[in-house]
Amino acid sequence: MIKEIKIRDARFPLAKGAGSDAIHRDPVYSYAVTELQDDSGLTGTGLAFTLGEGNDLVCKAARFYAERLIKLDIEDLMFDFGRVFNELSNEQQFRWLGPHKGVVHLALASVTNACYDLWAKKRGVPLWKLLIDLSPEEIMSTLDFSYLEDELTKEQALQLMKDNSAGRTARESIINSGYPGYDTSIGWFNYSDEKVRENTKIAVANGFNAMKLKVGSEDAMRDIRRAHIVREAAGKDVKVMLDANQQWTLPQAIKICKQLQTMDPYWIEEPTHPDDILGHKTLADAIAPTKLALGEHVPNRIIFKNYLQTGCAGFMQVDAVRVGGVSEFITISLLCRKFGVPVVPHVGDMGQLHQHLVLFNHIALGHEALFLEHIPHLQQHFINPVKIENGVYVTPQEAGSSCDLKL
Repeated sequence: MIKEIKIRDARFPLAKGAGSDAIHRDPVYSYAVTELQDDSGLTGTGLAFTLGEGNDLVCKAARFYAERLIKLDIEDLMFDFGRVFNELSNEQQFRWLGPHKGVVHLALASVTNACYDLWAKKRGVPLWKLLIDLSPEEIMSTLDFSYLEDELTKEQALQLMKDNSAGRTARESIINSGYPGYDTSIGWFNYSDEKVRENTKIAVANGFNAMKLKVGSEDAMRDIRRAHIVREAAGKDVKVMLDANQQWTLPQAIKICKQLQTMDPYWIEEPTHPDDILGHKTLADAIAPTKLALGEHVPNRIIFKNYLQTGCAGFMQVDAVRVGGVSEFITISLLCRKFGVPVVPHVGDMGQLHQHLVLFNHIALGHEALFLEHIPHLQQHFINPVKIENGVYVTPQEAGSSCDLKL
């Protein structure tokens, strides 16, 4: 039984230039931390990610949700978590502040993720193991399909999971081989050209065969120059992604993306405002066959549904600390599987949680094991930080979701 809750506002200043992009020039990587302690002494830890200011608001909202879980048994709670998630996300007063987006939804992510962490710890297994061992029916009971029924009902999702059981045994080999990673820290926006070049070479030497550069400069020629620096230093066989972090208007995006195509980007990420679904469709058509990666700032399954319906996204970057936590992440992964679009999460939580979720996506849902973003800046603050060897995530073996922070 959950007997006590603790909410923490944890903020971590970064080294000079680290974490910077075209919009966020001086981020403070921060977590709204939810801790759910049960009567056996176990503590479930859940995170929502922010860049500093406003983290306290997310913490206040998380407390509102977490207090509603006191005296509940974690097994009983997770047995029907889809219903609980629906009730919390539609709480009649808090819903006005969203609905299903912004501070209140980030807070729900923190609390939801703490529930999944406590559930895995209660069963004594890593979260990925808990999830892949659940039956399709048990997974369905943790999910909320409201507002998706025109594209994916619970019954259709259940059948989708069952249909993808073929080949599962072979896919489980990834537990031993590890999930591929890609390096985002080669090219933060405020890094010099020389540092970008040096970091690219280091990443290749460390076994990464994919990496990402931040673009979105006032002078587009700076972006083009730096993109070619990465391509030259990495070689033609390395996947290089470009991330504009929403900096461009649609006309700017069309013009600049066409110029950036000369260095053969694997994808162009968040090129314009994340709410402009039709604008992304226009852009995707204009720069085909170059693909767009979208979803870092998409807050809920309904907007993901709309993106998928337009066919403009080549990759979906659903983030379990941006949407309503693990439950909504899995729902969106199922939706993406139906549409045949790869899920490559944004890793605002430094990969701690998502390393579990991509294993589930691949093993249970049949998603391609493409790669997972790697950002190392907060690893020293975790009790069980992610491990990367030769560009590959080493499968975590500790019980839970790897989100426990050092005090």
